[in-house]
Amino acid sequence: MKKVLLISSLAVCCAVYTASAQNDPKAKSVLEAVTKKVNSLKSLKANFSINLTGKGGKVNDVKKGTIVLKGQKYHVTLGGQEIICDNKTTWTYTKDTKEVQINNFNPSEQTMSPAKLLTNFYDKEYKYSYKGEKKDKAKTYDLIELLPIDATKKYTKIELMVDKSNSMIAGGNITEKNGNNIQYTVSNITPNPNVSDAEFTWDPKSHPGVETVDLR
Repeated sequence: MKKVLLISSLAVCCAVYTASAQNDPKAKSVLEAVTKKVNSLKSLKANFSINLTGKGGKVNDVKKGTIVLKGQKYHVTLGGQEIICDNKTTWTYTKDTKEVQINNFNPSEQTMSPAKLLTNFYDKEYKYSYKGEKKDKAKTYDLIELLPIDATKKYTKIELMVDKSNSMIAGGNITEKNGNNIQYTVSNITPNPNVSDAEFTWDPKSHPGVETVDLR
């Protein structure tokens, strides 16, 4: 469950920031505006929450986390897990087991990483359509639906909610083939925070007693 939520969180916070629509000019315009906004930033920090509901509503789990991005580097915290990447090495830390796994960063394998999702990785993998506007209190959102072209993908549909005031993704839903529904929200987006490169490397001195599993 934790692994599913953590992987999904990466998609939530960065999902399709750089995608361009294949069929719908309106959807393309909205997503390109998001791309332009995010690519103009040197760094970004945001909070997010994920609500996972299983088929028939039998499984329900809520997680909250944060994500920090700086170019191709990222640091995701979700519950008792962290994923840290400096674009060369990836550290996955699980607090409950006091274990950190170390892997070489491989863009061809990190299909759900922020580094991937901040490139044109999705340009040829989804069909996009504009589903109208949604108003919530003082905010107005553009709704975008993404359908995977590859039938082997675990998702059947991704819905994005883009804040019209700042061209940033504010949330949405991910529908999986197994019947799970992942509802997410993104909040407290901070553009260009002052972030040290130390944020994107593992510091064993600040994590005494943690077992290291080096898989490189």
